[in-house]
Amino acid sequence: MKKSIVGLVALGLTATFAIAAENVRLAGAGATFPAPIYKKWVAEYQKANPTVQIDYQSIGSGGGIKAITDKTVAFGATDAPLNKKEIEAMGGESKVIQFPTVGGAVVPAYNVPGLKGDLKFTGEILADIYLGKISKWNDAKIAALNPDEKLPDLAITPAYRTDGSGTTFVWTNYLATQSEGYKTAIGTGKQVKWPVGQGGKGNEGVAAVVQQTAGAIGYVEFNYAVQNKLANGLVRNAAGKFIKCSAAAVSAAGEGAVSQLKGNILAADIWNQPGEAAFPIAAFTYIVVHADLASVKSADEAKALTGFLKWTLTDGQKLAGEMDYAPLSASVATKSLDALNNAKFGGK
Repeated sequence: MKKSIVGLVALGLTATFAIAAENVRLAGAGATFPAPIYKKWVAEYQKANPTVQIDYQSIGSGGGIKAITDKTVAFGATDAPLNKKEIEAMGGESKVIQFPTVGGAVVPAYNVPGLKGDLKFTGEILADIYLGKISKWNDAKIAALNPDEKLPDLAITPAYRTDGSGTTFVWTNYLATQSEGYKTAIGTGKQVKWPVGQGGKGNEGVAAVVQQTAGAIGYVEFNYAVQNKLANGLVRNAAGKFIKCSAAAVSAAGEGAVSQLKGNILAADIWNQPGEAAFPIAAFTYIVVHADLASVKSADEAKALTGFLKWTLTDGQKLAGEMDYAPLSASVATKSLDALNNAKFGGK
């Protein structure tokens, strides 16, 4: 993903998208993972297109999928790609469009007083923390990775999401690649039963638990860790390198994803990818719409919706890196645009 869609601007390929002449209002809902960039996109788009009013509610991926399935919003947002059951609930594969918008990452954020630098973690250690097998910060396994730190005899409080969450989906799928014991005991999904710790709703809720609890560790989207000034650790990747999260490290994890993106329901798993520079807990986040835009009321609303979404995949991408997300590569963005271009309204 070395070549960003921003490069399309330089190549003269950025399109001007038609929008509605009349004032329209559009609603979207779903993942908290991309909420900061989505809200930034809305604000910037509305400056240039004041006739289009867009409201995005960060209610979690599960809520976003339910809302678009029930046709109560114009678009849904999810970090976990639609599964077979969810696709069928929307009418089947021919009735759904899903495409990546940006890349992001889930990081282990922690509140351990007195540390000098960033802690190092392995996937196995993170799994053992969430299994309750490692319960103190001065545990020998953590200490062995961080010999220069004086780790306190302080209880670890794992923080987790209480709502159906794409962030949880990414985190649990990553941990399942690192620990067979974790995979058997807890498993994967948008919502799982954690044996220890304290819950919070949304990335905001987990970040709040970490901020307010000495000894806490929580899995949050990288942007939330940065914006809330939460310490977040280096994680050992598949190549054996300890990587600090960055937009570039997320882009490195997305290399080669293009071959996985096919049809109108685009999805690719990019956690635990090979490559020395890849951050291992990375993922795309997705927008979901009906192939025939049945959740909007008029042709003007359909034009406004597709105009906004196409803008996010072109001009909007330049804002991603500024907000600690990874812009789509040109080839991934083209796949997303191709899928979106198949949307219709009333069969047209």
